[in-house]
Amino acid sequence: MTKPIPRQVHGAVDYLYAATAAAAPDRFEFRDEPTAARLIRLAAGGVAAYSLLTRYEWGVLRVLPWRSHLAVDVVAGVATMAAPWLFGFARHAAARNTFLAMGAFSVAAGLLAETDEMPADGR
Repeated sequence: MTKPIPRQVHGAVDYLYAATAAAAPDRFEFRDEPTAARLIRLAAGGVAAYSLLTRYEWGVLRVLPWRSHLAVDVVAGVATMAAPWLFGFARHAAARNTFLAMGAFSVAAGLLAETDEMPADGR
């Protein structure tokens, strides 16, 4: 089955996602919720790290298989959506809604990206 998000596009979006997540506490005004601010920045670093390690066009070390990257996207997205309740900031609307949106985006990106591994020659 053909999926609508090419691997190369997904790779570029990974780094945009990480930058957006890192800026989220200031941009979406929840810097007053320290747990949420720390968690979303930790998530940003995690996405950047496993993206740098992924065997795809945007990876640097290319040790993590592409399909594993997609699985991490889905699991991390579900965890991100659960975080407001797991860590006690669900009543903070800006933080909760940011986590729900970022998590849903991660799940969708993981499920809608093509699953073909990058060829060994890197093209």
